[in-house]
Amino acid sequence: ATTAPRIPPTRLALHHFDMSYSLQLKDLWPSVRASLLCEQKYGALLNNFSAVDHVTQELELLNATDFVSEASQKAQRSQRGAAAEETGRGESRTQEGSGEGRTVIQAEMSPALCASISSNIKCYTFPRGDITRFRPARPDALGLFDYYLMDAASLLPVLALNVQPDEFVLDLCAAPGGKTLALLQAGVCGHLAANDVSVSRTKRLYQVLHSYVPKEIRETVSVTSCDGRDWGQLEGGTFHKVLVDVPCTTDRHSVMEDDNNIFHKRRTKERQMLPMLQLQLLMAGILATKPGGEVVYSTCSLSPLQNECVIE
Repeated sequence: ATTAPRIPPTRLALHHFDMSYSLQLKDLWPSVRASLLCEQKYGALLNNFSAVDHVTQELELLNATDFVSEASQKAQRSQRGAAAEETGRGESRTQEGSGEGRTVIQAEMSPALCASISSNIKCYTFPRGDITRFRPARPDALGLFDYYLMDAASLLPVLALNVQPDEFVLDLCAAPGGKTLALLQAGVCGHLAANDVSVSRTKRLYQVLHSYVPKEIRETVSVTSCDGRDWGQLEGGTFHKVLVDVPCTTDRHSVMEDDNNIFHKRRTKERQMLPMLQLQLLMAGILATKPGGEVVYSTCSLSPLQNECVIE
């Protein structure tokens, strides 16, 4: 044991991914592998509670763009094109009732085009291939920071949750706080419960809230350090929307950072038990949801065992 070479956890992780993801992704794996090993690309989530007008201008001068509004505009253009194509087909089939056909298509399109959470959330990124780093966030006159740097992909579960006005929302595994902050940026939560089992990580969540959110908004957020698996028993059937962003192998971190790496040999058992933990957290999230409510389950892993298999 003392003479055997010590293999770093990052190499163990990459070897594991090479064995499993190459079978899963086949020809796509080499490009995905290269992406995992590239430097992390951050987005700047604008803080709507700060004076952000000058920040927006500053970021646009740097050639950064809001990927949320870009995606929304692209989706609208695509839907308009599809609607026009469908209307054209209807007109070619019959002249009679063609106006009604257009009306139906417009009605089907309108919910997707309605202003929703994405209209309030703005996250700036640099163009593809540009890994320029954003300057550190700065406080305004009230001491609130102007933006929060996060992996832009981490915003997708929040957008998928699509919180509507006055809904009660639970972020079951909230720390360190990026998604919780993004949920607040929507400006529509009736109440937000942010929970994380780790007391130390919950302290980081408190710091984020104090650095970015004014006191009157913080008072609408309840922060707890409970075991998320017990939440269904604590407050069952309470929330309209629940985000279950579970602990996972955090693939990029696993291949880039030896510190706190779940592929360390001392954490083998913990890693093997992840799918069971994820399943229990998802079940608790479902039990915490009102009838007719919605749950978003998310990971930052490519593993089917931690994604599709948990859902099934």
